[in-house]
Amino acid sequence: MARSNNVAIISLEEAKARFEEWRNDRRGKARIPAELWSAAVEVARKEGINRTARELHVAWDDLKRRMPATGAVPQQPAFVELVTSQVQSVPECTLEVEGRRGKLRIQLKGASVSDLASLSRVLWEVAS
Repeated sequence: MARSNNVAIISLEEAKARFEEWRNDRRGKARIPAELWSAAVEVARKEGINRTARELHVAWDDLKRRMPATGAVPQQPAFVELVTSQVQSVPECTLEVEGRRGKLRIQLKGASVSDLASLSRVLWEVAS
């Protein structure tokens, strides 16, 4: 199977085997041939740059630099808006007080923290 630009689609395993074979046969510190870089770019399109660089033992930045030249890296959006539902929650609190004369239960809905503090202060002073 081939693409329209005549680059054969290969798997990560095939590319890894090609790189290992080249590393075993090379002499000295020869540069990676363009054919192998093309294979690495093709694999990175499918598998991602990080995984490909790690598996093929190539520098991530070298592989990344070759990706835009082939148009393989899609442009990331500059801004993404996250829209959530506009559910308004109403704060709710229940106070239960028990004393010699009986029990008192107060349910507060929509009260602020300062309202709760004021009510607590009044109840504390009355009880003291």
